[in-house]
Amino acid sequence: MNLSALDYLAAAGAAAAAGAVNALAGGGTLISFPTLVAIGVPAVPANVTNTVALVPGYLGGAWAQRDDLRPQMERGRPLVIAAAIGGVAGSVLLVSIPSHAFRVAVPYLILLSCGLLLFQDRIRDRLRPPDSKGDPPASDPGRPGSEPGRPGSDPAPAGDSARDVAVHWRMALLMSVFASAVYGGFFGAGLGIMLLAVLGLFSAEPLAKVNALKQALSFVVNLAAAIFFAFSGKVVWELVPVMAAASIVGGVAGGRLVTVIDAGVLRVLVVGIGVAVAIAFWAV
Repeated sequence: MNLSALDYLAAAGAAAAAGAVNALAGGGTLISFPTLVAIGVPAVPANVTNTVALVPGYLGGAWAQRDDLRPQMERGRPLVIAAAIGGVAGSVLLVSIPSHAFRVAVPYLILLSCGLLLFQDRIRDRLRPPDSKGDPPASDPGRPGSEPGRPGSDPAPAGDSARDVAVHWRMALLMSVFASAVYGGFFGAGLGIMLLAVLGLFSAEPLAKVNALKQALSFVVNLAAAIFFAFSGKVVWELVPVMAAASIVGGVAGGRLVTVIDAGVLRVLVVGIGVAVAIAFWAV
């Protein structure tokens, strides 16, 4: 492609902002993807290039929250596998459909992401079952944030029924992460929001710790998709180095500011940008 210096600068700035927003609240692709389209990259290559370029940003965000992430990694290993498989499945789906079909679907995908981002807390609160109506056992090792014998934990139910509940919750969590990963491999906008809602449903940990696991799973999904995309012939490689470097800076900065910046204000701002972008796609 024939890109100007301003195009590279715009792509770098969008990648840095996306890395920071992904670490803080999710939805950073709503900034970087439309920027690539605006500088002349077709929709599918823009989505593919965006996924490849933002992988380091997700890594930077996860690294910045490594202290919150480290205690969860052993329990999170099955989720990592589900995230990787789902990311590849979504990326295969993306390159398998006609480009014009993806172009038509983009504004709807963006609005879906905006809705998830705007109503994230309400969705998570509504989906989380009350403790008295089927929460997984607090001692279930498959549930993020639970440990056998943890101080303050409820005693685990005894018998086969308790084991059945634990197995069902583990499977529900794995399938939910897999479904989110398929979406993320297909279209990255809103992946972090989906994962945060899913993990929040199954976790008793504070939001900052859940967010750290979300960052790690987002990195795995995007890395798996990026590896597949690297051989698809659709990556605009000249944009990747500058965007990747910028996304690392943004991801690390966002990961460090996650407890400082008001995520609600940032969320509304990103949603406003996303709605404007969706309308722009319909207008052209």
